[in-house]
Amino acid sequence: MDDLAPQDSGHSKGSIGKLVAHSLRNIPNAPPVTLVFHKASYMQQWLDSSQELTIVTDGFAEARGGYDAELAVPMRREHQRSIEPDQDEVRPYHQPQAAPGQAPSNPYEASDAPITNLIVTTKAPSTVSAVSAVAHRLTRDSTILFLQNGMGTMEEVTAAIFPQESTRPNYMQGIITHGVNSTSLFSASHAGSGTIQLGIFPRKAVSVEMANETIAGPDVQHVMWPKSSRYLLRTLTRAPALCAVGLAPVDLLIAQLEKLAVNCVVNPLTALLDVRNGGLLYNFNVTRVQRLLLSEISLVIRSLPEFRGLPNLAERFSPERLETLAVSVAATTGANVSSMLADVRRGRQTEVEYTNGYIVKRGEEMGIRCALNYLVMCLVRSKQNLVDREMDEEMPVLRETAHEDL
Repeated sequence: MDDLAPQDSGHSKGSIGKLVAHSLRNIPNAPPVTLVFHKASYMQQWLDSSQELTIVTDGFAEARGGYDAELAVPMRREHQRSIEPDQDEVRPYHQPQAAPGQAPSNPYEASDAPITNLIVTTKAPSTVSAVSAVAHRLTRDSTILFLQNGMGTMEEVTAAIFPQESTRPNYMQGIITHGVNSTSLFSASHAGSGTIQLGIFPRKAVSVEMANETIAGPDVQHVMWPKSSRYLLRTLTRAPALCAVGLAPVDLLIAQLEKLAVNCVVNPLTALLDVRNGGLLYNFNVTRVQRLLLSEISLVIRSLPEFRGLPNLAERFSPERLETLAVSVAATTGANVSSMLADVRRGRQTEVEYTNGYIVKRGEEMGIRCALNYLVMCLVRSKQNLVDREMDEEMPVLRETAHEDL
């Protein structure tokens, strides 16, 4: 988890977080950007480095500095109970000391400074843990931007951290299509240019009546879009490398669900079959599984109450059109390894609960059983657990280490 904070803060050692932070510092009159690390080891490496983020585009490496950095270790939750890092007997936390000659201020000391805008780019399963580490610094006037794959993290954060509407920060969500690969802890390769679609979500439920509204439209009252949200939207759209654009809430939701439908097919099937995206093409049996998955996904999306009364819904989310989108993505990114396959190969937790699992959850709310999506979700989780267990059994224990991270 690495975030952007006090003015603009960001969570993620991942490639997307590096690209966003680098792009924000690359614009004229750049805003202050704070990287929030969730591991003391990352913080130590940052202090020992040149304190720059490097993005490689078309073979050209550009380093950018000027960042602040903070450490915010999230609490671990066990049996519905939060465990402070210094109270964790299972994973002892040792706070490293600053090197001699460094500034007298302790860089490892948790900050209480208010956060105006928080950009979260962590993996979906880590979102609640990441936000909880800085929740005390967020107010009703703050804005959280969820820039992640999958859906459902915003609802999880609301239920677990901000159940009271009176103290809840404002929410934004984004869809990113850039191709970015991490090359080291503080560098990444911008392999493919894309876009970022952004939307500000009002505190009230999104309705179809808002479908024709635009973020900058004359009919939108400024009270609906908080100052911090409008500032963050304007700032991100100023960064040329991000190609960011603002959408109305319903338009963003439609775009999210289209991407979700594709991810529900491409990601789990590549993970289960252990193939690159292009391996899903020209295979009759794979096509049959895709169509069965998409028939459930199409039914759930077309039944969502958020879309009641929306014109052309049946055509836009028909199984045939969703199949066309999925095949197109698989063909365009044929040489790529999906993020879910990469996670499974390393035995890491995947985001399947926020793709196929989201479809299953929304289907259950409306009385629709999504048996195949549930099966795929369980198979992906099972494979990840098997690989994780095999890696634990095969890895020799060289020395006993005290982990300073969660």
